[in-house]
Amino acid sequence: MNIWFATNNVHKKKELEAILGTDLKIPAREGYDFCPKEDADTFRENALIKARELQKLLGRDEPVIADDSGLCVDALGGRPGVLSARYGMENGNKLTSAQQNIMLLDELLEAPKRSARFVCAMVLLLSNDRFFIIQETLEGEIVKKSEMRGEGGFGYDPIFLVPEYGRTLAELSADEKNFLSHRGKAGKIIAKLLKDNV
Repeated sequence: MNIWFATNNVHKKKELEAILGTDLKIPAREGYDFCPKEDADTFRENALIKARELQKLLGRDEPVIADDSGLCVDALGGRPGVLSARYGMENGNKLTSAQQNIMLLDELLEAPKRSARFVCAMVLLLSNDRFFIIQETLEGEIVKKSEMRGEGGFGYDPIFLVPEYGRTLAELSADEKNFLSHRGKAGKIIAKLLKDNV
């Protein structure tokens, strides 16, 4: 049986496959034009929108996993939050991850309070009326611009410090990141749900 992941992000696909220990199909690689409108106010609602949109596109009840995740910075009132992927977007032009990181650090400047968390809401949709939603977090801090570092991961990983490791997410190995990350925690629960229900 196919298990679908409602994303076109190959980084997320690779990461979740490692967490789940199974292959996933994503729409773009299978010839589907998948571009859901993520206009909800919460991570869980956006994840459900993506899952339902992909299942509708498939036209059949195959298991679909979707996630919506983002970075919530306390000193910025929780921003970028659900707009993390589209942070700084103007006139439909998306910034690169590096540009988004610099923009966020410039907004934060020398703020003494730098606490933040990654949030991941993950949905396992089995049919329109049967689904599971898990939401997990990873607590950390935003580094100063001069401390941005690491080559691994993607997105905001080079500016997110995991205090107990003393390293940014971008400095952790894939195994370390998958063990402690917001997506890793949610994915482990989804993996058990898949085993018990599919």
